[in-house]
Amino acid sequence: MNEKLKINRRHFVKTAGIGLAGFPLIANAFTRVAPSDKIRVAHIGTGNMGGAHIRWFAGFPDVETVALCDVDEVRLGKARELLVSRKSSANPDLYSDFRRIIDRKDIDVITCATPDHWHALVAIMAFESGKDVYGEKPLSFSVKEGKVMLESLKKNDRIFQLGTQIHAGDNYHRVAEIIQSGVLGKIHTVRLWKTGGTSGLGFPANETPPKTLDWNMWLGPAPYAEYTPVKCHGTYRSFFDYSGGVFADFWCHIADIMYMSVHPKGLSSIDARGEVPNDGIADTPKWIDVDFKFKDLDVFWTTTPPKVPGAEKMGIGAHFEGEKGTLTCDYENRVVSIGNETTNDVPEVPKTISRSPGHQRNFLDSVKSRQQPESNLEYAREMTLPMHLALISFRLKRKLQWDSVKEEFVNDPVANFLLSREYRSPWSLPVY
Repeated sequence: MNEKLKINRRHFVKTAGIGLAGFPLIANAFTRVAPSDKIRVAHIGTGNMGGAHIRWFAGFPDVETVALCDVDEVRLGKARELLVSRKSSANPDLYSDFRRIIDRKDIDVITCATPDHWHALVAIMAFESGKDVYGEKPLSFSVKEGKVMLESLKKNDRIFQLGTQIHAGDNYHRVAEIIQSGVLGKIHTVRLWKTGGTSGLGFPANETPPKTLDWNMWLGPAPYAEYTPVKCHGTYRSFFDYSGGVFADFWCHIADIMYMSVHPKGLSSIDARGEVPNDGIADTPKWIDVDFKFKDLDVFWTTTPPKVPGAEKMGIGAHFEGEKGTLTCDYENRVVSIGNETTNDVPEVPKTISRSPGHQRNFLDSVKSRQQPESNLEYAREMTLPMHLALISFRLKRKLQWDSVKEEFVNDPVANFLLSREYRSPWSLPVY
C-alpha cells in the first residue's frame, strides 16, 4: 500500500464516523466503499463465537477482513472457508500466533474470541499496537486484568466493545427507560438468575494433543496442564484455570440490564454459596447463589429462578423490585406490575434512550468517530467486577467484605491474592 493510500484510509477511519454519528445506519446503505476507506479487521480465535465474528463483520461493506488466527489448524481452515463463502473476494492471511497480527501496522481492528484466559492479554497487546478491539465476554479472567485493560485503553486512546450483543436490543433499552422513569418507585432489590451449571465431564485420561493443535499456545498464560479434549474447545469454561463456568459465561448478559437500569454503586459485601460437580474433573460451580450488598440496593443471584410471577418460564432473567411496582425481564420479554395491573409496557413512559444501530455497527461507528460505544470497556469492567468477586467468595466458602474505593477486600490478604494470578512464562501482564 503506498503512503498516500495509508494516509487516506487512516484519515477516513478517524473522521468519517463523525458525520455519521447521528445517523449510523447510513453506513449500511453503502453498496460500494473505496478500498482506502475500509476498516481492516483481523479475527483472533475462530471457533463458535469467532465464526459469528467472521459472519457479522463480513456483512459490512466498509469492512475488509484481512487476517484470521487460530491455534487449531482445522478451525483456521474452516474459518477461511466461511469467510470466502460470505465474501468471495476475501483472501485473508492465516496465522497460528496472534502476535503476527499484532505486529502488522495495516490492521485497524481485531476481534477476540479466544478462551477467557486470553481475553485481556490479546486486547492489551492490540491497544499497545494502535488497534481497536471487539472482545468477547467475559471481559477478563481476573479483576487485575480488567484494571490493566482499562489503563492500557486510556493510555493508548483506543476503542473497545464487549461482545454483549443483547445490550443493543430494544428490550433492554426499554426496560432501562421504564425503571429510570420512576414509575416503579425507588428500586431496592434486584434478583438475577441463570439456570444450569457445570457438569463434571467424567474422568478422561490425558492424551497427546492433536498435531493440528498448538496446545502450549492454547494454554498461554494459564498454568501448564496435560491435554485432554474436555479442557479445550467447547468445555474449557468448566475449569477455573481458564474461566468461571456457566456463571462467568452468563453473568454479563443479565447483570448488564441491571447496570443499564440502576447503575449500582458502593458494593460492600459478597456472600456466595454453591457446589462443584462430584462426577468428574470439572471444578467450576455446579450451582451458585450469591448475595451482594450495594449502597441502597440488595442484589441476589440464584441458579434457580426466584419465586416471582413469570420467572419460572425464564431460564435467565432479572427481577426489579421497587417501592411502587416490579419488572421482570429476560432478553426479549418484560412484565411490569404496578398495583393490580400487569402489562408488558408503560406507554406513558417516553422513549428517552437512543437505540443502537446494532452491536457491531455501533462498534464500527465508534472506530470512525473515536467515541466509545455502548458496551465500552469502562462500563464493562464495572459490570463484570461483581462476578469475579463472587467466584472468589465461592472458592473460599465465606462471606467477603469489599472496599469499592480501594478496590480490595477488607483485611483479607487471602482473598486479595485471588484478585490476580501470576502468568506462566514467558507471558506477563503489563504494568502501567
